[in-house]
Amino acid sequence: MKDYFVYTEKMSVGYNGKPLIKDIEIELQKGQILTLIGPNGAGKSTILKSMIGQLSLLGGTVYIGRDELKKMSEKDLAKKMSVVMTERIHPELMTCGDVVSTGRYPYTGRLGILSEKDREKVREAMEMVNATELMERDFSAVSDGQRQRILLARAICQEPEIIVLDEPTSFLDIRYKLELLTILKKMVREKNVAVIMSLHELDLAQKISDVVVCVHGDKIERFGPPEEIFSAGYIRQLYGITDGSYNAQFGCIEMEGAKGEPEVFVIGGGGSGISVYRQLQRKGIPFAAGILHENDVDYPVAKALAVEVISEKPYEEIRPETYEKALNVMRKCKKVIGCTEKFGKMNEKNRHLLEESEHLL
Repeated sequence: MKDYFVYTEKMSVGYNGKPLIKDIEIELQKGQILTLIGPNGAGKSTILKSMIGQLSLLGGTVYIGRDELKKMSEKDLAKKMSVVMTERIHPELMTCGDVVSTGRYPYTGRLGILSEKDREKVREAMEMVNATELMERDFSAVSDGQRQRILLARAICQEPEIIVLDEPTSFLDIRYKLELLTILKKMVREKNVAVIMSLHELDLAQKISDVVVCVHGDKIERFGPPEEIFSAGYIRQLYGITDGSYNAQFGCIEMEGAKGEPEVFVIGGGGSGISVYRQLQRKGIPFAAGILHENDVDYPVAKALAVEVISEKPYEEIRPETYEKALNVMRKCKKVIGCTEKFGKMNEKNRHLLEESEHLL
C-alpha cells in the first residue's frame, strides 16, 4: 500500500469500453489540494467521474485510504467523500436549507430524520459559505453562484475526508470565486481534508494548488507542484497557444502585440508602464519599451506586447551602450510616453531619455 490518502494505480478511463486516458497515477495526501488542468475535452471531468465511481473504470484501481473504491458501500463512501459536479440539479419544492441537509443523510437513520446535531451541522456549513440568508429560499429560484455555494455547503455538511469538485468556480463572479477557494483552503488547513478538482482558471490553479495534474492527449503529461508546471513555454504547449502568450509570473494570458515599426516609445518601470502597454495593444499601435531591468515587473508584459524592449541586467546601473541603443530607437518613434517621474541610481538614464525626448519631438 502506498502512503497516500487518495491514489490510483494504472487507472484507465473512457466510455463504452474505449479508453480515453490510460495508466493514470494520481497521489494525494490529506491536507492537500490537487487540481486537474488541460484543454477542453481533454478528459478532466471523465477522470473525476471515474474517481468517484460515477463512471466504471476500464482498468486499474482507485484507493481511498487502504480501501478500494469499488469495494466500499455507498454509505461508507458518502462518509469519506463528498462531490460537487457541474451537472445542474433540479430538486422540486426544496429550500436551500433542505438541499444542504441532504449532506447529513449518511449519518441519519432509514427515515432520514435530522437530529439537533444534524441541524447544527447544516447551519455551520451554510455559515461557512456565507449563505445563511438563503436558508429558506427556494433552491430553484436562486442564482447560479448562490447554487454553487449551497452545493459546497452540502458537501461540507457531509463532513468528508475528501471533496471532489468539477469546475467549482463556473458561474461565479470574482468575489465568489475567491470566497469559495478561500473556504476550500481553510478546510484543507483546519480539517485536514483532501481536495481534488478541475479548474479552467490557470491563475487560480497556480495560486491554490499543492499538486497539479496536466491532462493532454491520451495521458497525464505532467504531475507536480505548481512551481514546476506553470512555465510560459509549457502552458503554451499544453493548450496549443498560437496567438498571444501566457505570463507565468502573473499567471495570466496576454493578447498578441501589434506588429510593425514602433511608433511610440514608452519609458516605464516599477509597474508604471503596464497599463500603457495594454492601451497601445488594444489600439493596435506598435511600440518600444525601455529601459527596463529584466527583473522589473513591467518587463514580462513589455516582452509580450512590445515590438522591441531595451533592457538591462538585474540590479545593475544602465550602461552607456544600453542608453545609446534606447536613444536610437526612441529617435525613430513619433511619440514618447513617460510613465514615471521617479528615478533612482539604477535607472537614472531613463530620466535622461525623458529629458532628451523633449528636444526630439
